[in-house]
Amino acid sequence: MSFRRRALALAACGLAGGSVLFSAVAVGKQPGRGGDAESRPGGSAAAPPASAAPQGLLLLPPAAAASCPPAPGWIERPAGSGGYWDSNWDRREPLALINLKKKNEETGEEELASRLGHCKAKATRHIFLIRHSQYNVDGRADKDRTLTPLGREQAELTGQRLASLGLKFDQIIHSSMTRATETTEIISKHLPGVKKISTDLLREGAPIEPDPPVSHWKPEAVQYYEDGARIEAAFRNFIHRADAKQEEDSYEIFVCHANVIRYIVCRALQFPPEGWLRMSLNNGSITHLVIRPNGRVALRTLGDTGFMPPDKITRT
Repeated sequence: MSFRRRALALAACGLAGGSVLFSAVAVGKQPGRGGDAESRPGGSAAAPPASAAPQGLLLLPPAAAASCPPAPGWIERPAGSGGYWDSNWDRREPLALINLKKKNEETGEEELASRLGHCKAKATRHIFLIRHSQYNVDGRADKDRTLTPLGREQAELTGQRLASLGLKFDQIIHSSMTRATETTEIISKHLPGVKKISTDLLREGAPIEPDPPVSHWKPEAVQYYEDGARIEAAFRNFIHRADAKQEEDSYEIFVCHANVIRYIVCRALQFPPEGWLRMSLNNGSITHLVIRPNGRVALRTLGDTGFMPPDKITRT
Protein backbone atom coordinates (compact mmCIF):
# COMPACT_ATOMS: atom_id res chain seq x y z
CA MET A 1 0.00 0.00 0.00
CA SER A 2 1.63 3.23 -1.13
CA PHE A 3 1.78 6.15 1.29
CA ARG A 4 3.85 9.24 2.01
CA ARG A 5 5.49 9.99 5.35
CA ARG A 6 6.47 13.39 6.61
CA ALA A 7 10.16 13.84 7.26
CA LEU A 8 10.97 14.47 10.91
CA ALA A 9 14.18 16.30 11.70
CA LEU A 10 15.94 15.22 14.86
CA ALA A 11 18.94 17.12 16.15
CA ALA A 12 20.34 16.74 19.63
CA CYS A 13 23.05 19.04 20.89
CA GLY A 14 24.97 18.54 24.11
CA LEU A 15 23.69 20.94 26.75
CA ALA A 16 27.06 21.61 28.34
CA GLY A 17 29.40 23.31 25.92
CA GLY A 18 27.23 22.53 22.90
CA SER A 19 28.79 19.11 22.19
CA VAL A 20 26.96 17.20 19.49
CA LEU A 21 25.42 13.86 20.46
CA PHE A 22 23.74 12.91 17.20
CA SER A 23 21.90 14.41 14.30
CA ALA A 24 19.60 12.56 11.93
CA VAL A 25 16.57 12.91 9.70
CA ALA A 26 13.90 10.26 9.72
CA VAL A 27 12.62 9.51 6.24
CA GLY A 28 9.92 7.24 4.90
CA LYS A 29 10.48 4.19 2.74
CA GLN A 30 10.66 4.83 -0.95
CA PRO A 31 7.71 2.97 -2.49
CA GLY A 32 8.44 0.68 -5.39
CA ARG A 33 6.18 0.07 -8.34
CA GLY A 34 4.71 -3.05 -6.87
CA GLY A 35 4.28 -1.97 -3.25
CA ASP A 36 5.91 -0.25 -0.28
CA ALA A 37 9.40 -1.57 -0.90
CA GLU A 38 11.27 -3.14 -3.77
CA SER A 39 11.58 -6.94 -3.61
CA ARG A 40 13.95 -9.38 -5.19
CA PRO A 41 12.58 -11.84 -7.73
CA GLY A 42 12.38 -14.51 -5.04
CA GLY A 43 10.16 -12.32 -2.88
CA SER A 44 12.79 -11.40 -0.28
CA ALA A 45 13.58 -7.76 0.30
CA ALA A 46 17.04 -6.53 -0.60
CA ALA A 47 19.28 -6.31 2.46
CA PRO A 48 20.98 -2.95 3.07
CA PRO A 49 24.76 -2.79 3.03
CA ALA A 50 26.41 -3.46 6.40
CA SER A 51 27.82 0.07 6.51
CA ALA A 52 24.51 1.76 5.77
CA ALA A 53 22.64 3.86 8.34
CA PRO A 54 19.70 2.22 10.16
CA GLN A 55 16.61 1.99 8.00
CA GLY A 56 14.67 5.23 7.97
CA LEU A 57 17.60 7.38 9.15
CA LEU A 58 19.61 9.70 6.98
CA LEU A 59 22.73 10.94 8.77
CA LEU A 60 23.52 14.61 8.46
CA PRO A 61 27.05 15.85 7.83
CA PRO A 62 29.02 16.89 10.97
CA ALA A 63 28.98 20.54 9.88
CA ALA A 64 25.17 20.65 9.98
CA ALA A 65 25.02 18.82 13.28
CA ALA A 66 27.56 21.18 14.86
CA SER A 67 25.44 24.25 14.12
CA CYS A 68 23.73 24.12 17.53
CA PRO A 69 24.78 27.17 19.60
CA PRO A 70 26.78 26.48 22.76
CA ALA A 71 25.17 27.17 26.12
CA PRO A 72 26.55 30.03 28.23
CA GLY A 73 29.17 28.96 30.73
CA TRP A 74 27.20 29.94 33.83
CA ILE A 75 24.43 27.43 33.09
CA GLU A 76 25.60 24.27 34.82
CA ARG A 77 24.23 20.96 33.67
CA PRO A 78 25.30 17.50 34.80
CA ALA A 79 27.51 15.66 32.31
CA GLY A 80 25.40 13.58 29.99
CA SER A 81 22.23 15.22 31.25
CA GLY A 82 19.07 14.10 29.54
CA GLY A 83 15.49 13.46 30.50
CA TYR A 84 15.90 13.31 34.26
CA TRP A 85 15.56 15.62 37.23
CA ASP A 86 18.71 17.04 38.83
CA SER A 87 17.85 16.80 42.53
CA ASN A 88 20.80 19.04 43.45
CA TRP A 89 19.82 21.85 41.07
CA ASP A 90 20.01 24.46 43.86
CA ARG A 91 23.14 22.94 45.46
CA ARG A 92 21.13 22.31 48.65
CA GLU A 93 20.66 18.55 48.42
CA PRO A 94 21.50 17.28 51.95
CA LEU A 95 24.04 14.72 50.77
CA ALA A 96 25.87 17.47 48.91
CA LEU A 97 26.10 19.65 52.02
CA ILE A 98 27.83 17.25 54.39
CA ASN A 99 31.38 15.96 54.44
CA LEU A 100 31.10 12.20 54.11
CA LYS A 101 34.77 11.75 55.06
CA LYS A 102 34.31 13.32 58.46
CA LYS A 103 34.07 10.61 61.14
CA ASN A 104 32.86 10.68 64.71
CA GLU A 105 35.98 10.89 66.88
CA GLU A 106 34.72 8.43 69.49
CA THR A 107 32.98 5.73 67.46
CA GLY A 108 34.52 6.30 64.03
CA GLU A 109 31.04 6.02 62.53
CA GLU A 110 29.50 8.39 60.03
CA GLU A 111 26.34 9.20 61.96
CA LEU A 112 24.98 9.98 58.52
CA ALA A 113 21.29 9.98 59.41
CA SER A 114 21.76 12.50 62.20
CA ARG A 115 23.86 14.81 60.08
CA LEU A 116 21.46 14.61 57.14
CA GLY A 117 18.63 15.62 59.43
CA HIS A 118 20.37 18.91 60.18
CA CYS A 119 20.65 19.69 56.46
CA LYS A 120 17.19 18.67 55.26
CA ALA A 121 14.63 21.36 54.46
CA LYS A 122 11.34 21.01 56.31
CA ALA A 123 9.25 23.83 54.83
CA THR A 124 7.77 24.60 51.42
CA ARG A 125 8.45 27.90 49.66
CA HIS A 126 5.70 29.54 47.62
CA ILE A 127 7.13 32.01 45.10
CA PHE A 128 4.74 34.54 43.54
CA LEU A 129 6.32 36.24 40.51
CA ILE A 130 4.44 39.41 39.56
CA ARG A 131 5.02 41.22 36.29
CA HIS A 132 4.87 45.02 36.65
CA SER A 133 1.82 46.88 35.36
CA GLN A 134 1.50 48.82 32.10
CA TYR A 135 3.92 51.74 31.90
CA ASN A 136 4.86 54.67 29.68
CA VAL A 137 7.01 53.03 27.02
CA ASP A 138 7.91 56.40 25.49
CA GLY A 139 9.95 57.49 28.50
CA ARG A 140 13.60 58.04 27.57
CA ALA A 141 15.06 57.22 30.98
CA ASP A 142 13.90 54.72 33.57
CA LYS A 143 12.58 57.48 35.84
CA ASP A 144 10.27 58.58 33.00
CA ARG A 145 8.82 55.11 32.47
CA THR A 146 6.13 55.44 35.09
CA LEU A 147 2.87 53.51 35.28
CA THR A 148 0.00 54.64 33.08
CA PRO A 149 -3.43 55.25 34.65
CA LEU A 150 -4.44 51.80 33.39
CA GLY A 151 -1.26 50.37 34.84
CA ARG A 152 -2.16 51.73 38.25
CA GLU A 153 -5.58 50.09 37.96
CA GLN A 154 -3.91 46.81 37.08
CA ALA A 155 -1.67 47.01 40.14
CA GLU A 156 -4.71 47.63 42.34
CA LEU A 157 -6.38 44.52 40.89
CA THR A 158 -3.25 42.43 41.41
CA GLY A 159 -2.97 43.64 45.00
CA GLN A 160 -6.61 42.80 45.64
CA ARG A 161 -6.13 39.35 44.16
CA LEU A 162 -3.10 38.59 46.33
CA ALA A 163 -4.89 39.85 49.44
CA SER A 164 -7.93 37.68 48.66
CA LEU A 165 -5.79 34.53 48.84
CA GLY A 166 -5.67 34.87 52.62
CA LEU A 167 -1.99 33.99 52.82
CA LYS A 168 0.53 35.33 55.29
CA PHE A 169 3.10 36.83 52.94
CA ASP A 170 6.60 37.12 54.35
CA GLN A 171 8.10 39.76 52.08
CA ILE A 172 7.93 41.57 48.76
CA ILE A 173 11.21 41.69 46.84
CA HIS A 174 11.07 43.96 43.82
CA SER A 175 13.17 45.22 40.97
CA SER A 176 14.64 48.67 41.50
CA MET A 177 13.28 49.89 38.14
CA THR A 178 10.59 52.58 38.34
CA ARG A 179 7.71 50.55 36.90
CA ALA A 180 8.35 47.65 39.28
CA THR A 181 8.77 49.95 42.28
CA GLU A 182 5.50 51.77 41.57
CA THR A 183 3.68 48.46 41.06
CA THR A 184 5.03 47.26 44.41
CA GLU A 185 3.88 50.40 46.23
CA ILE A 186 0.32 49.92 45.01
CA ILE A 187 0.25 46.19 45.74
CA SER A 188 1.68 46.68 49.22
CA LYS A 189 -1.27 48.87 50.21
CA HIS A 190 -3.38 45.72 50.08
CA LEU A 191 -0.82 43.77 52.14
CA PRO A 192 -0.10 45.98 55.16
CA GLY A 193 2.85 45.04 57.29
CA VAL A 194 4.67 43.03 54.62
CA LYS A 195 8.24 44.29 54.31
CA LYS A 196 9.54 45.50 50.94
CA ILE A 197 13.07 44.94 49.64
CA SER A 198 14.50 46.51 46.48
CA THR A 199 17.21 44.79 44.43
CA ASP A 200 19.08 45.50 41.20
CA LEU A 201 19.35 41.78 40.46
CA LEU A 202 15.72 41.65 39.27
CA ARG A 203 16.03 44.53 36.79
CA GLU A 204 14.87 43.83 33.24
CA GLY A 205 17.39 42.60 30.70
CA ALA A 206 18.35 40.02 28.10
CA PRO A 207 18.84 36.73 30.01
CA ILE A 208 20.00 34.45 27.21
CA GLU A 209 19.78 34.38 23.44
CA PRO A 210 16.34 32.91 22.63
CA ASP A 211 15.87 29.82 20.52
CA PRO A 212 14.30 30.08 18.05
CA PRO A 213 15.51 33.64 17.43
CA VAL A 214 13.09 36.46 16.74
CA SER A 215 13.48 39.28 14.24
CA HIS A 216 11.85 42.08 16.24
CA TRP A 217 14.22 41.95 19.22
CA LYS A 218 17.96 41.52 18.78
CA PRO A 219 20.10 42.87 21.64
CA GLU A 220 23.84 43.15 21.21
CA ALA A 221 25.90 40.17 22.35
CA VAL A 222 27.40 42.21 25.18
CA GLN A 223 23.91 42.75 26.62
CA TYR A 224 23.35 38.99 26.93
CA TYR A 225 26.79 38.72 28.52
CA GLU A 226 26.09 41.39 31.15
CA ASP A 227 22.38 40.88 31.81
CA GLY A 228 22.51 37.10 31.60
CA ALA A 229 24.99 36.71 34.44
CA ARG A 230 22.99 39.12 36.63
CA ILE A 231 19.63 37.42 35.99
CA GLU A 232 21.20 34.02 36.60
CA ALA A 233 22.53 35.42 39.88
CA ALA A 234 18.97 36.49 40.77
CA PHE A 235 17.77 32.95 40.12
CA ARG A 236 20.48 31.42 42.31
CA ASN A 237 19.92 33.94 45.10
CA PHE A 238 16.13 33.78 45.31
CA ILE A 239 14.96 30.47 43.82
CA HIS A 240 15.92 27.47 45.93
CA ARG A 241 14.45 25.14 48.54
CA ALA A 242 13.91 26.44 52.07
CA ASP A 243 16.77 26.70 54.51
CA ALA A 244 16.96 23.81 56.98
CA LYS A 245 16.28 26.26 59.82
CA GLN A 246 12.96 27.37 58.30
CA GLU A 247 10.16 25.67 60.24
CA GLU A 248 7.01 26.97 58.50
CA ASP A 249 5.98 27.32 54.87
CA SER A 250 6.74 30.73 53.38
CA TYR A 251 4.91 32.93 50.88
CA GLU A 252 7.09 35.45 49.03
CA ILE A 253 6.28 37.97 46.32
CA PHE A 254 8.73 39.07 43.65
CA VAL A 255 7.71 42.04 41.51
CA CYS A 256 9.85 42.25 38.41
CA HIS A 257 9.78 41.87 34.63
CA ALA A 258 8.62 39.51 31.89
CA ASN A 259 12.07 38.43 30.69
CA VAL A 260 13.27 37.75 34.23
CA ILE A 261 10.15 35.77 35.16
CA ARG A 262 10.17 33.64 32.02
CA TYR A 263 13.84 32.81 32.46
CA ILE A 264 13.32 31.92 36.12
CA VAL A 265 10.42 29.61 35.24
CA CYS A 266 12.51 27.76 32.65
CA ARG A 267 15.44 27.37 35.04
CA ALA A 268 13.27 26.30 38.00
CA LEU A 269 11.50 23.62 35.95
CA GLN A 270 14.78 22.53 34.36
CA PHE A 271 13.50 23.37 30.90
CA PRO A 272 15.97 24.69 28.30
CA PRO A 273 16.38 28.35 29.34
CA GLU A 274 16.77 29.35 25.69
CA GLY A 275 13.03 28.77 25.35
CA TRP A 276 12.05 31.66 27.65
CA LEU A 277 10.72 33.81 24.79
CA ARG A 278 8.20 31.16 23.78
CA MET A 279 6.04 32.27 26.71
CA SER A 280 4.10 35.51 27.06
CA LEU A 281 3.03 37.36 30.22
CA ASN A 282 0.39 40.04 30.72
CA ASN A 283 0.98 43.15 32.79
CA GLY A 284 0.21 42.60 36.47
CA SER A 285 0.06 38.83 35.98
CA ILE A 286 0.76 36.29 38.73
CA THR A 287 3.04 33.29 38.29
CA HIS A 288 3.15 30.83 41.21
CA LEU A 289 6.05 28.44 41.77
CA VAL A 290 6.17 25.90 44.61
CA ILE A 291 9.48 24.51 45.90
CA ARG A 292 9.10 21.46 48.13
CA PRO A 293 11.54 20.46 50.89
CA ASN A 294 12.92 17.68 48.68
CA GLY A 295 13.76 20.21 45.97
CA ARG A 296 10.92 19.30 43.61
CA VAL A 297 9.43 22.31 41.82
CA ALA A 298 5.87 22.75 40.55
CA LEU A 299 4.30 25.53 38.51
CA ARG A 300 0.85 26.31 39.90
CA THR A 301 0.01 29.22 37.60
CA LEU A 302 1.78 31.00 34.75
CA GLY A 303 0.88 34.62 33.96
CA ASP A 304 -2.57 34.52 35.55
CA THR A 305 -4.74 37.59 34.88
CA GLY A 306 -8.12 35.89 35.15
CA PHE A 307 -8.95 38.23 38.01
CA MET A 308 -8.86 41.26 35.66
CA PRO A 309 -11.72 42.38 33.42
CA PRO A 310 -10.87 41.76 29.74
CA ASP A 311 -10.65 45.49 28.99
CA LYS A 312 -7.95 45.91 31.66
CA ILE A 313 -5.58 43.27 30.26
CA THR A 314 -2.48 44.44 28.38
CA ARG A 315 0.89 43.01 27.48
CA THR A 316 3.34 45.88 27.01
